[in-house]
Amino acid sequence: HAPWALRDAGLRAVISAEIADIFRSNALKNALLPIVLAPSVVDELLAAPGIELDIDVAARNVTLPDGRSFDFPIDGFARTCLLEGVDQLGYLLKQSDSIQRYEHSTQENRHHAC
Repeated sequence: HAPWALRDAGLRAVISAEIADIFRSNALKNALLPIVLAPSVVDELLAAPGIELDIDVAARNVTLPDGRSFDFPIDGFARTCLLEGVDQLGYLLKQSDSIQRYEHSTQENRHHAC
């Protein structure tokens, strides 16, 4: 429920030195980007409330106003979903033509094997 509350509050990303796996999974399912950065960087951000950051999901990095950039890990599938603005189901639905072609070819191969 935490990711829902954060999204409802208008947040699109959460930055921390540590993020629990269950929170990371739930956050990504709700289009909330969980970013893990070094503790020293997180401390610096906490000391500067209101700081504006540039978060580049495609490049997997966070850039501070002074130009310093920090990479963050993100699962490839989660990254794709965030960039395309879809959830897991939406991604699958976008692939429906490819899935149907695959299923059709698999059915044909099963009939020829008999």
